[in-house]
Amino acid sequence: MAIFSSSTQTVPTTATTPRHIAIIMDGNGRWAKKRLLPRIAGHKRGMDAVRDIVKHAATRGVGYLTLFAFSSENWRRPADEVSFLLGLFVEALKYEVSKLHDNGIRLIMIGDRSRFDAALREQIMAAEALTAANTGLTLTIAVNYGGRWDVVQAMQRLLAEQGTQPADLDEQTLASYLSMAYAPEPDLFIRTGGEQRISNFLLWQLAYTELYFTDTLWPDFNAAALDLAITSYQQRERRFGRTSDQLTSEVPS
Repeated sequence: MAIFSSSTQTVPTTATTPRHIAIIMDGNGRWAKKRLLPRIAGHKRGMDAVRDIVKHAATRGVGYLTLFAFSSENWRRPADEVSFLLGLFVEALKYEVSKLHDNGIRLIMIGDRSRFDAALREQIMAAEALTAANTGLTLTIAVNYGGRWDVVQAMQRLLAEQGTQPADLDEQTLASYLSMAYAPEPDLFIRTGGEQRISNFLLWQLAYTELYFTDTLWPDFNAAALDLAITSYQQRERRFGRTSDQLTSEVPS
């Protein structure tokens, strides 16, 4: 597994195209409501947007794409909607994974799987195993995931495996136990749907990520919308604690 440095410990290398994009896909329900449709219609249309964005991200040369599909707080939603979302997830695993594999995309699921039944857990493991050797885009789906849960489970695993003394604990050691230790920190975070908050998503990893919020509802978020977000990213000055003058002095003459 590659070891990626922390943006608070070293200055990471950046590029014109974000290496890692993380997205909160918000607005499915409101998209449906605007069209006098049930909320589940918005979730179905949102799946089409996922396919388009995965394809376009791979075309743009993005190395890692992380999508927040179901948070640990989403269990608070109406039971019928939760049931539909989980069913949609199962359907996606059944019909979409082979397409991802054919296109060289690696699929990884992060989140607490303990609330899923044995059959779903087996499906997830099978999907990950099928695509494990793929070297194209790494697509991460966060399901029953929460940023605080991630930090807690990382600490629990670290203590169970190493019994680390407080004085020996450092950022790099703890980070190696987080769910996304296999990926660099996101360069660009996108949230659709008009809300401007992180909502317990990748709390540790977003320390120096560029944030981009759009009013576009997720079912309407397409390749052109992703390009706009990337263009916004390209106009940012990524200082990582330094000054603008320092950045200017680093530009080759």
